[in-house]
Amino acid sequence: MMREVQIYDTTLRDGNQAEEVSFSVEDKLRIARRLDEFGVAFIEGGWPNQTNPLDREFFERARDLDWTNARIAAFGSTRRGDVAPEDDDNLQQLVASSAPVVTIFGKSWTLHVTEVLRVSLEENLRMIEDSVAYLKEHADTVFFDAEQFFDGFNADREYALETLRAAARGGADLICVCDTNGGTLTWRLEEILATVRNEFQVPIGIHCHNDSGLAVANTLAAVNMGCTQVQGTINGYGERAGNANLCSIIPNLELKMGCRCLPEGKLPEITSVSHYVAELALIPHDHRQPYAGASAFAHKGGMHINAVLKTPVSFEHVPPETVGNERRLLLSDQAGRTTVYEKLQRLWPDLERDDPLVATVLAEVKTLEKNGYQFEAAEGSFELLARRLKGEAAKLFDLHGFRVMIEKHEQDADPYSEATIRIEVDGDMSHTAAEGTGPVHALDTALRKALLEKYPKLAQLHLTDYKVRVLDAKEGTATAVQVLIQTQDDADGAQWGTVAAHENIIEASWQALVDSIIYGLQRNGGDRPAQ
Repeated sequence: MMREVQIYDTTLRDGNQAEEVSFSVEDKLRIARRLDEFGVAFIEGGWPNQTNPLDREFFERARDLDWTNARIAAFGSTRRGDVAPEDDDNLQQLVASSAPVVTIFGKSWTLHVTEVLRVSLEENLRMIEDSVAYLKEHADTVFFDAEQFFDGFNADREYALETLRAAARGGADLICVCDTNGGTLTWRLEEILATVRNEFQVPIGIHCHNDSGLAVANTLAAVNMGCTQVQGTINGYGERAGNANLCSIIPNLELKMGCRCLPEGKLPEITSVSHYVAELALIPHDHRQPYAGASAFAHKGGMHINAVLKTPVSFEHVPPETVGNERRLLLSDQAGRTTVYEKLQRLWPDLERDDPLVATVLAEVKTLEKNGYQFEAAEGSFELLARRLKGEAAKLFDLHGFRVMIEKHEQDADPYSEATIRIEVDGDMSHTAAEGTGPVHALDTALRKALLEKYPKLAQLHLTDYKVRVLDAKEGTATAVQVLIQTQDDADGAQWGTVAAHENIIEASWQALVDSIIYGLQRNGGDRPAQ
């Protein structure tokens, strides 16, 4: 029988405290709805105190929504020292949030009690017990987060345990022990949890930060020691080095530890959830992230690719589809015939392994890579290359010339960029000009302006990233450069990369830009000129 482990997601609070992350109310509601669909048990919406109107609005709006799987939790602290619970503003705001779950934190480290709160050790225990008991009168469920518990245990074992006893006396439904500083090593965490589990009958949860790079490992160890609730964030967002990453924890629990965290069939959504939250956070998704990253099941070495195609378990610890990801075979100077054949077969399923096209494409890839191309992150360019060599390349237009002009009139003035372009589409000539923040932006804008009337689906495509890499710095300003462009189709969210290399940065940018447009219009059926 699978063991049940509750997932308590704190992306909207702890994750929102990460550097460069700032969710709006709309962002929070969208993420909460997605997490509810995903099937987490609890979603911590934030801290609805007097200084946080954004979180108060979240709870006001969440109150009127229907939640399928998750229960919304409000977060706050114990009452202030020498203040009755009914007179404490923080506790009153928690009650006013109408959240079905309230989570409060209290201090378990004597250092924090005496030096940060500046109350007596006895008063801190009363604050914990009083606050939990008061909230139990007004909320369905109350969780207690024992902040700095592991540091507190190391400093004063008995006092740290006494804070847990105070929460239990107050009636806490669950006590979550927190490695708030993220400095506890796994073996020590297990020792301390063994002591906790031997004394307490109330359910125990775990909340880890990643300052030692051990948040995921410590969380899994805690579950192995009997913890029944896991607190963490999507993508590990959080203060300093972040929180425990639920996108690694959940697959490990479900696939490797025999635990049930989500409703049946929901685990394959974890990759899309990871990308969804990253998109709303406006943070590039970590392609090296375990399970959910684009590189998690990417294979580059020729021998690795050959082996994984014969026996996937030889180089994949779980099937990629179990977490909604996919296997990627990277083209590189290490790529062999097998890699190219497998990629071509996705385009033409009936292609035979000994088809001459395989050798032709492989030879061209090797030649281009010697000249500075890299196809690992540019599968759009690879597909267009293969189609050209097979005689299936789409031709959207004929170029009759372009000019890019950059002017700077004064020392402190910004440079001015303008591009003009002449192209022919289906017998019709077009001559356009456009300004831009730089020469490549101006060229991109002019080209789109010339093509949009004939190819209206071009409006759905937009560049998401533009990178330039110097290939050989020894040549100085005369060196060749590699340009990598990432493009997205807003209609379905699909993204692809295109690449080019040349001694002239404008020409390299032009080639990669044209490839990105041709590939995008080909894939969305917009490559036929409108009449």
